[in-house]
Amino acid sequence: MMAHYKTTNTQRPREDLSLKETSPKITGRAASTTGPMTAFNLVEQMQFLYVRVVKARGLPQPCDPYVELKIGNYKGTTKHLEKNPYSEWNLVFSFNRERIQNTSVEILVKDKALAVDDGHEVIGRFAFNVSDAPTRVPPDSPLAPQWYRLMDQNKIKGELMLAFWIGTQADEVFPDAWHADTASVISGYGVSDTRSKVYISPRIWYLRVNAIEAQDLQVRDKNNRGQPVEIFVKATLGRLVLRSKVSQTKTTNVAWNQDIMFVVAEPFEEDLVVTVEENLINKEGSFTLGRCEIPLKNVEKRNTGSAAAAKWHDLWRTEVVENKEVRFASKIQMRISLDGGYHVLDEPAHSLSDLRPTAKILWKPTIGNLELGILSASGLQPMKPENRVNAYCVAKYGPKWVRTRTIVDSCDPKWNEQYTWDVYDPCTVITIAVFQNGYLHSWDKPGGPMDLPIGKVKIRLSTLVIDKIYTNSHPLVVMQPSGVKKMGEIQLAVRFSCTNKMNMLLTYGRPLLPKMHYLVPLSKDQISMLSEQAAYTLALRLSRAEPPLRKEVVDYVLDVKTNLWSLRKAKVNFDRIVKVMDGVFGVVKWFNGICKWTNPFSTVLVLIIFCVVVIYPGLILPALFFYFSKEGIWNFWKRPKKILHIDADLSHAYTALPDVLDEEFDPFPTRRTEEVLRRRYDRLRSMAGSIQTLLGDIAAQGERVQSILSWRDPRATAIFTSLCIIAGIIFWYVPFQCIPLLAGMYVLRHPWLRDQLPPYHYNFFRRMPAKTDIFL
Repeated sequence: MMAHYKTTNTQRPREDLSLKETSPKITGRAASTTGPMTAFNLVEQMQFLYVRVVKARGLPQPCDPYVELKIGNYKGTTKHLEKNPYSEWNLVFSFNRERIQNTSVEILVKDKALAVDDGHEVIGRFAFNVSDAPTRVPPDSPLAPQWYRLMDQNKIKGELMLAFWIGTQADEVFPDAWHADTASVISGYGVSDTRSKVYISPRIWYLRVNAIEAQDLQVRDKNNRGQPVEIFVKATLGRLVLRSKVSQTKTTNVAWNQDIMFVVAEPFEEDLVVTVEENLINKEGSFTLGRCEIPLKNVEKRNTGSAAAAKWHDLWRTEVVENKEVRFASKIQMRISLDGGYHVLDEPAHSLSDLRPTAKILWKPTIGNLELGILSASGLQPMKPENRVNAYCVAKYGPKWVRTRTIVDSCDPKWNEQYTWDVYDPCTVITIAVFQNGYLHSWDKPGGPMDLPIGKVKIRLSTLVIDKIYTNSHPLVVMQPSGVKKMGEIQLAVRFSCTNKMNMLLTYGRPLLPKMHYLVPLSKDQISMLSEQAAYTLALRLSRAEPPLRKEVVDYVLDVKTNLWSLRKAKVNFDRIVKVMDGVFGVVKWFNGICKWTNPFSTVLVLIIFCVVVIYPGLILPALFFYFSKEGIWNFWKRPKKILHIDADLSHAYTALPDVLDEEFDPFPTRRTEEVLRRRYDRLRSMAGSIQTLLGDIAAQGERVQSILSWRDPRATAIFTSLCIIAGIIFWYVPFQCIPLLAGMYVLRHPWLRDQLPPYHYNFFRRMPAKTDIFL
């Protein structure tokens, strides 16, 4: 394996991927730290001028009115209303006060039906100074809009109902407001894609269909009576089709007793369709023997491990016989249930953000709150050289997804948006990802638009100190076919506050997943298939929101492709195992030095301690626990002060070869040539050969242990049995404390008393037969 994964001497230049402390101007640091804090105290306050355009009256008719706001270089417009005497828009405009250069805001009401000098005729106008706008701080009630007269050449041309004020991003109209920095976006097409929103994932269930048996089936292929009838069950839900194994029963009353599982989301929009089909012998395809539809709203919901009630369902099939429609009827017995006792796994097991079961009645109380301030980003790289950076963030924890507004044409966007989640388990992970909004200017380009990922950050809540505010600049690192690349940095403020510390401590003793996962466990193949279904279901539902969370966004946040093969990740996992075992190997090396008297003083000291412990065995467990407590207290002063972040060396980010990265990013199924695939296959065979040898050695050691008493080697088993009888008689009379004492003295004997050859017990064990020599 190593021969195909050697690193080159010339590595790519390294970038700074460290986590940096920041000092944003937030008010949360000075606030009390008892429970959840005041909203928006983890972000920098930004002031905006808000203008709410409600409606107009008294406009000259007929007209197609719309409203246009001008402030400096910024201009915003509402939709025009065709021949509508009740002109009502109810739209809020937002202008960042830091970017406002003019002090006057001009509001024009125009008629789209009348064109004047390459523009539209102005019906009337109204202006005000920014300094005249009152300041509003939530939770104050919204300002009541007022009627303002529209003037044109000193004539009144109607009235416009407005409200304008100075507020912050804490204002409730902030997410739905039209922001001035989106002025370059074509109105009515991409504006909705620039707004911040909160999404809640639909409640998803495991649908279990247990096909038991069927009766009175009208078999189609009757000419092969000597062969078993191959009949199977096919379950269809939407576009997903799953089938059972073939029943080998020779009669028309067949049995399967097999589970078929789906992932479904509320509200249930599709019915379950179950068909029984027969494989036609010596022919391609199958024949439907019966069909039934089952509405999911009628399916039993269960929260425990008990099986659902078995029910008989009618199977119907219509066939034309002698120019007449004949309807055949048979029956199928099934157990169908919506299993709410499971947690539907839609994320990788190592980064779950929620561990609760589907059924709300099984939820435990909350233990605290998670607050996230998405401050800004710096140095963002465009995904393509000709593209501008139109970035937004998506944060996902539990069923709640949040999306910040899109900052148009900025490599250093400032969002300063804050969100809060309820926490039910501290051993969970929040994911924050940054995306390039590809739907603002690219709808007419070939291939279609797409939101491209810029990078993401994962934070495990259990590593955070309670009520401490972490303000860091996290690197956004991605692996590309050309290698690792830093796409910029994102500045975050995170706080985990605990409302019930006793409940939080008790969670460490509970099972990680709900009880159903242990009472009625799912196989690894089922979990893998259901995880793909869950991710697809979530992407389908969230893409129907406005603005949508599209499939590429959901897949990237949920790490859908994390299980795909990667030689780089395989090498990373191998190194992780080696580092975990370093401590064990270190102890073995140290003990080997003690046994060989490398340092006589240390060996004598260990021997004295060993003798004391053996003579007074009651000291063993207290000494062991005191040692662990000493290590924990000592390591407290060396505890990590920062959030865990990307480790480029562990990830082999700079040492992965180009052909390895090409394989990692090759889509499935592959698109590479035969020669490339042959080279990859040879490399995989080399690595798999090493793994095969290692697994064979481990299996051989276990089989040798089994062979000691199995009489596969009659002489060895006889020797071992005889020695056991002799040892049993001796140890019956010898005090127990003498046994470990003599064993320890033998192991720690002086090198003068040692032989360079392996000891007898080792030689005896190595001679035990294994099953290596009896398989091809």
